[in-house]
Amino acid sequence: MDCMQQTTHNIYGSHGDQCQLKLVNYEAHENHVSHETQGLSKTHLVVRRGKPFKITLVFDGRWDPRIESLSLEVWLGNMSERIRVQSSDEWSDPLMWSAKIYPGDMHSTSVTIHICSPVLSSVAFYELQLHLETRQCRRSYVLGTFVLLCNPWLKDDPVYMPLDVQTEEYIKSDYGLIYMGTPQNICRRPWLFSQYEPGVLEACLKLLQVSPQHLRDKNQDYALRADPAYLCRVLCAMVNCNDDLGILQGKWQGSYKNGVKPTEWSSSADILHQWVASSCSPVRYGQCWVFAAVLCTVMRVLGIPSRVVTVFNSAHDTDGSVKIEEYYSSTGEKLNISKDSIWNFHVWVECWMRRPDLGSGFDGWQVVDPTPQEKSAGWSLYNHSINKSDQELYKDNKPSSAGVFCCGPCPVVAIQQRCLSTPFDAAFIYAAVDADIIRLVVRKGLVVGRMVDTDAVGQLVYTKSIGSDRPENLTAAYKGKKSTIMSTVCKTFCTFTQFGGFSLFSNFFPKDQPAETVRGTARTGQYPSQSLEVSLEIDGVPTVGDCIIVCVTISNHSNSSRVLIEHLNAQLKEFDSNPQDSFWKSRRKVHIRAGEVLKLNHIISPSEYEAYLAGDDIVNVAVVIKDMRTNKRVLAAQEFSINSPQIKVEIEGGNTIKLTEEHTAQVSFINTFSQTLSGAVLTVEGSGLLEGKHEARLCFLQHGEKIEKQVSIVASSPGTKVLMVTLSHRNCPGIVSRSFHTVFVMSA
Repeated sequence: MDCMQQTTHNIYGSHGDQCQLKLVNYEAHENHVSHETQGLSKTHLVVRRGKPFKITLVFDGRWDPRIESLSLEVWLGNMSERIRVQSSDEWSDPLMWSAKIYPGDMHSTSVTIHICSPVLSSVAFYELQLHLETRQCRRSYVLGTFVLLCNPWLKDDPVYMPLDVQTEEYIKSDYGLIYMGTPQNICRRPWLFSQYEPGVLEACLKLLQVSPQHLRDKNQDYALRADPAYLCRVLCAMVNCNDDLGILQGKWQGSYKNGVKPTEWSSSADILHQWVASSCSPVRYGQCWVFAAVLCTVMRVLGIPSRVVTVFNSAHDTDGSVKIEEYYSSTGEKLNISKDSIWNFHVWVECWMRRPDLGSGFDGWQVVDPTPQEKSAGWSLYNHSINKSDQELYKDNKPSSAGVFCCGPCPVVAIQQRCLSTPFDAAFIYAAVDADIIRLVVRKGLVVGRMVDTDAVGQLVYTKSIGSDRPENLTAAYKGKKSTIMSTVCKTFCTFTQFGGFSLFSNFFPKDQPAETVRGTARTGQYPSQSLEVSLEIDGVPTVGDCIIVCVTISNHSNSSRVLIEHLNAQLKEFDSNPQDSFWKSRRKVHIRAGEVLKLNHIISPSEYEAYLAGDDIVNVAVVIKDMRTNKRVLAAQEFSINSPQIKVEIEGGNTIKLTEEHTAQVSFINTFSQTLSGAVLTVEGSGLLEGKHEARLCFLQHGEKIEKQVSIVASSPGTKVLMVTLSHRNCPGIVSRSFHTVFVMSA
């Protein structure tokens, strides 16, 4: 933004020989440094609420305060507030707009004015006007616009964070890690939040301007934007496009040919730019980590501390029962019967804020989940009538009176303390991290076995650590003891949630239900009498090309021998859905003596799975043990992921490079598959490092043979960048090995 700009102005009355406003200096650099907004915009002044910023007015003559009074007017939409400019060393009411001239800040032809917004100002674009008045006339000038954001550095702001390392990580950092995979084999992928990329700030503000709330009632929306909880709720719904002009369209299966496969995204800026360039048409496609990463970007840009959080073994509870039913055949094949499901991982966002609407006990981190899974009924009270022009704009995307696809903000502490009626969506979030799994074995339409797993859901909750690439374990923050009686700590309540002067009546979740009494674990099945115990484990973490070793342990706690039938079954599955058809099965008769513990090892060779599995794929393995004498069955199940073959990336001189200097990146892959790969393609790309995609191709890549590519990288901007490398081949179309490599770019 130019520091000195000539003003556009409307003039009322006669000027005579009085001085005229010539230029306004927005003091952009000094204000941006003071307000921790450096790099957010090159075209707009960006400041934070509750903290003074300054502008300098330059006149074509001497301004005399004894003759002319000076005042400012701040406009938000069609609402405005007049601010009298005073000469003082003290600030007036912090809940009101104020402006002053410090003694010594006035020169012969220029005046520096310090302006301070209320600490609970709305996040938005504002317009600033200047009024010069004498007894005879008034002259008014439009000074331009500025952006006002939340202020996590200000103690009185609801989003205040006390430590600099926290604001550095959760506001200023534009680089993060997203954890994926399974609890036994956690992988991570880098993500560029990109809040300093040109146009990202403007895209985030545009998101608010095209929201249903703004299009229905601009003044009410502007007034409510002072509340970070309201902002979270609006933006959460706007990141997905299910009910509005939102950013991303989700897709979890089938072809992605008319869009971008979710695994190929690595930057929020690419998505936001595409959304703006397409006049708010949805960007195709997103899955949970993409939705969450984009929301995290928007929150950080607007000044709300945020982080991306992964829940491993996250439950999707469709009926509000806080219990998940899974069905298996009598031979161990998982069946697609239940509407509920367990996602191997699910990614959402936590935002930091005080919650005066709920009470101080609910301050701190709040869950906000933009992935469109279930509608949040709390929105129904926002849904007033929509006028005709809005209907034309929405077409088929009008908000439903039954709610819209958003989730939260819900206090993490409410989940830990099992306060299931807490706004917003506490019961749904609680189920995601702490539901019981009811595993049912069915044969010919009848349930012939039933196990309850109370520990598998929410097995781990991870986020990136402050100032480090190590994970921070948040599991204890979410999970309390299920047997704890919370009625004395957190009463089931109906609340009026206050967003400014706007009330939301929230009492839309069922009462908590008692926990099951039958014990179970993620890998163990038992008779209710505990006479026979079965567990299933995977030996190590297999990489593509390795044998998969499945270990089944059977413990006979009775005083008699048994004859058993063991059915073992392996299925490929997506992280967010039930498994596909079985790709491997085993059946055998087993004799076990009284009191004996029997260990059975099964080997799945690479030749038996390579046509189905690739790196990072997830496998569901289940064993059903049938007692031939009693016909009782015991089930144990486990899910695990396969490591990708390593794609090696080396940067000449190390992973820290200088801006605009050319460096060489060497990328290579050695075929560890047991078979020759036909049509192998190694692809390298990296936003801010490379133009387009660079490829190496081999018609045939033999076992043990290497494919490699050398590229020259030149960084166009400082900060963290990501090289993304993929290997594809024709042996099994759609199966791709993928690797990410971070590069740190220093200013020249």
